[in-house]
Amino acid sequence: MISMQKRWIYITMPIFFFWFFGQIDKLGISIVQTDPGFLNDLGLTGDSANAKIGFLTFIFMVAYALSNVFWGFVIDKLGARKTALLGIAVWTVTMVMAGMANSYEMFMWSRIILGIGEGMMIPVSGKFIASWFNRNEIGRAQASWITGNYLGPAIGAVFLTLIISTLSWHASFYFLALCNLLINIPMFIFLTRNMPEEHPKVSKEELAYIRQTDSFEKNVTKKNFAQDFRFWIVWFGMVMSSFLFFGISIWLPTYLIQGKGFNYEAMSGITSLSWLFALGFVLICGFLSDKTKRPSLLATILFVLCGSFLTVASLTTIPVIAGLSLGLAMGTMGGVFHLSNLFIVKYSTKETAGRAAGLMGFTNIFGGLASYVMGWMRDLSGGDFGPSIVLLIVVAGLGFIAYLFTLKKEAEEVNLLNEQSARNGITNYSA
Repeated sequence: MISMQKRWIYITMPIFFFWFFGQIDKLGISIVQTDPGFLNDLGLTGDSANAKIGFLTFIFMVAYALSNVFWGFVIDKLGARKTALLGIAVWTVTMVMAGMANSYEMFMWSRIILGIGEGMMIPVSGKFIASWFNRNEIGRAQASWITGNYLGPAIGAVFLTLIISTLSWHASFYFLALCNLLINIPMFIFLTRNMPEEHPKVSKEELAYIRQTDSFEKNVTKKNFAQDFRFWIVWFGMVMSSFLFFGISIWLPTYLIQGKGFNYEAMSGITSLSWLFALGFVLICGFLSDKTKRPSLLATILFVLCGSFLTVASLTTIPVIAGLSLGLAMGTMGGVFHLSNLFIVKYSTKETAGRAAGLMGFTNIFGGLASYVMGWMRDLSGGDFGPSIVLLIVVAGLGFIAYLFTLKKEAEEVNLLNEQSARNGITNYSA
């Protein structure tokens, strides 16, 4: 009944667009930095230009990661709804500020403030989902932001390219500010409330369903994730994954245009497809993880695939294959990101999940570092992407090696689960 499903309208819709436009605000820089007008206007030319371009993402990621702690306190004081509105207002101001920038320094400050503003995205989304959904449907509710997370850049790549080519790079930022004013802010004002009890459209029946399992697992033995060596392997894997994902995603459009000679239309098409690859890997990994109960094995395979695709990109002489291979390599890391969220749940409890997620979120800094290091290596090699791709292959190898140390323990757990299931007459999981 529709009267029992209002939470899917009032919460998941705003969260979807929250991430849809938030990710375009965050990662649209990868498209903008391919525009010669942008590079000339901000003085991003010369021997150190690529390092300066990469530094924009690095400093954004530092602000983004560190501000998570600040926003946690704000959410406790203001609630998720007001915090979301405050954060979006900050984004909107920074989009206008970026569009008006006439120097590298002014644009850099806009990215720093944007990073601070967007630091509340994960805690706000988590707070809404935890407050508004029955524990048995949290996975489906999380899909709202996961989908927006990848569809935003996929569609945004095409739109930003069109706006820049027909108007200017300035207009792309004004367009994003307008989207926040006309879509994101009204949605959070008119649709959301901090708690379902506060919403006049939520029925008593729906509220009872949301709350019926609040006392579940009260007597479950608590685990300390910090004492499980596998958590730290997963954390290291996230460092490698962040380095790979952001290193590729930030530089892919530039690689396609400057490294492989694509025009802007072809570049936007492959960039958009790469984000769809990431969404595809997320969906596939979510399904396979539920079926096999082997997320560590899946992550190990993903790192192998990433290294293989990067190797193909570095060796092939066919531009389209090189571009698609890099896109697929980026996509595999989308799958690792999704699996890492599952690991947070697996290795922690409700009481410790926030700290575990915070440590995972800190790895975003290494994603920003990848953007800077790859730009610096391009400057050293005269604009050649080859050394940077070799570095990414090495990083993928390190992620693969790290996850190898989790496989034995995971296999033992699955075998034990199989034995218990067999005794209870339940279908076994694959070991």
